Amino acid sequence: MQQIHAYLKTRGEQLDTEIAAATRIPLEDVRLHLSEMAKRGDVIVCHSTRFVKGEKLEGMLCRVSGFIPQASPGRKPKASQ
Repeated sequence: MQQIHAYLKTRGEQLDTEIAAATRIPLEDVRLHLSEMAKRGDVIVCHSTRFVKGEKLEGMLCRVSGFIPQASPGRKPKASQ
């Protein structure tokens, strides 16, 4: 579970299939760990349906609970007045 938490913290919001591929943990184990982590409040999980090239993909969209990533480096646009 620590590996999944660390991956989400560095990568931000990810699908369960992306987490499984990146961490090399079987998809069913990832889903089990994410469900346990969601019950404890460590992650926020919602069920998502995406269509890629007409193919329906269902999965769990996950992110770390209460974590705001740092702003990316570089210039930021100025506020318009």
